[in-house]
Amino acid sequence: MDKQAHNKQMALAAFEAAFNQRDPAAAERYWSPGYIQHSAIIGPGREGLFALIATLPPGARYDNNLIMAEGDYVMMHGRYSGLATASMIAVDIFRIEDGLFAEHWDVLQDEATRASSLSGLPMFGDSFPS
Repeated sequence: MDKQAHNKQMALAAFEAAFNQRDPAAAERYWSPGYIQHSAIIGPGREGLFALIATLPPGARYDNNLIMAEGDYVMMHGRYSGLATASMIAVDIFRIEDGLFAEHWDVLQDEATRASSLSGLPMFGDSFPS
């Protein structure tokens, strides 16, 4: 398996463990102790990420729509649903170092409904949220 395929597989496994299984022991395998977080809604370091995960409501989950990798970077386009607010569409960008997530940036936006989408197209997949 080449490096990019490995990094994509790792990212999908990490998000499954962290956001869908809410398994901090499993998620710790993927995030570096020196993890750098560039996010307006997540506290610093992996501690900030794990604190956010611990507060997710039951039923909250992450679904991936697209994943790309180049060198030591992985970019994921996905949906965070089951939150207290509207579902969020995100682009998460990770820098990987020594096989672990070392740094993260995100771009987040509430998911548009059919009524609010000026383009008339969904932001995730082929259909609007119900």
